[in-house]
Amino acid sequence: MITHKNISIFFIFILLILNILNFYVTVNFLWFLGIVLIWIGINAVGSSIISSNYHVKAYCNNPLEIQKKIAITFDDGPSLYTLEVLELLKKYNAKATFFCIGKNIEAHPEIVQKVIAEGHLVGNHSYSHSKFFDFYNENKIKEELVKTDLLLEKFTSSKINFFRPPYGVTTPSIRRALQKTGHKVIGWNIRSLDGGTQNQELIFKRIIKRVSPGGIVLLHDTASHSVLVLEQFLQFLQQHNYEVISIEELLNLKAYAN
Repeated sequence: MITHKNISIFFIFILLILNILNFYVTVNFLWFLGIVLIWIGINAVGSSIISSNYHVKAYCNNPLEIQKKIAITFDDGPSLYTLEVLELLKKYNAKATFFCIGKNIEAHPEIVQKVIAEGHLVGNHSYSHSKFFDFYNENKIKEELVKTDLLLEKFTSSKINFFRPPYGVTTPSIRRALQKTGHKVIGWNIRSLDGGTQNQELIFKRIIKRVSPGGIVLLHDTASHSVLVLEQFLQFLQQHNYEVISIEELLNLKAYAN
């Protein structure tokens, strides 16, 4: 398996060999530079693809699921659009998981309460969702996770088990923080990209092209175009006899600790 630890050991070994060779024959500096750049490139790609499991194990789908069952997740709420999302989920009898940002929980506690009251799950999506989150050190990351957990646990009365890293990026610092907090990382295998474009047709086609049993869909509950796409998508799933189930049921994992 390609992991950060294995890759690091491999490239350190290669650099060590080149250093030993350099005692006997002159090794061009470009060899060292090239190897370091390749190492950095692999780290960048592995860190940015959540399904790579490069730094941490991420649950991105259930490949063993053969029935038409799928899970829908929402990031970056709660927001006022979350209320519209809840109405659609109720209309189509679908259950979802909402990965909440701590500062948004503070702004809309009543919406979190409504999410849980209507039978949906909540997970941790950091407190700030800062663009610099993946540059934070272990202690800062842990602080954000604990702070957001405490906000959510006012409504769940149980410890939060699920965490989705901002932007889906993982790092050694995130790995070390998770070893202390015990969260399970929940990823996705169907990314809508609704956070990057408002083109509803493009988003919808991208999602349905990737739909398969056991999949996990990533949407956002923070914009009107995402709500409109969600209704189209729920209609599509209904027409094709898909059942929208919770992450707990799809992955056989508990969202909250007793």
